[in-house]
Amino acid sequence: MGFLGEFRYRRISQTATVNDLLKECFRKSIHFCSALVPWFAVGHFDLTIILLAAVVCFYSWSEYRRLGGSAVPVVSRITILAARKRDEGRFVLGPVTMAVGVLFTLILFPLDAARVGIYALAFGDGIASLAGKLWGRTKIPLTGGKTLEGSLACFLAVYLASLTVMRNPLEALAVAVLAVLVELVPIRDYDNLFIPVVIALFANLLP
Repeated sequence: MGFLGEFRYRRISQTATVNDLLKECFRKSIHFCSALVPWFAVGHFDLTIILLAAVVCFYSWSEYRRLGGSAVPVVSRITILAARKRDEGRFVLGPVTMAVGVLFTLILFPLDAARVGIYALAFGDGIASLAGKLWGRTKIPLTGGKTLEGSLACFLAVYLASLTVMRNPLEALAVAVLAVLVELVPIRDYDNLFIPVVIALFANLLP
């Protein structure tokens, strides 16, 4: 296999190899980029909505092409690099649910509440997954393999991100607790859709 091959599949935690971590870092870098969307929407809201809808349409088309044996350059390659093992031979749904989740959040809620929801997705879900891969040891029952360490990282990330928007420690604390609970629900790629919408709704309802 060679040194590089052996290194890629070296186990670095109870749940992940180096290759798993590299793939997860690549996947979650896309999550982190979603945090830029509210910033762009401040001055270009309509254009942001149009671009997100266009991304969903173009990506869906490229996935159907890829599964039909006619891969779209660059896009299909990125999809393969980011895909989890469970996605092999299937439509990779994560990018669609993420874009739709961000799109619905922007449309349904005021921008500050939407920002809180999108940050929960970008940082909370993203950091929870990376922390779980690196340090996850304590599995939480009935969550599909999620770990206590990942949930704690999610809580901290969402709390700090929410605090930058809400400027209220108690409200940010409530948002972080809810984000952890939603993130624990084992709904796979659909958490990209539910996390931003549920968190933005909650933030919008706070007095």
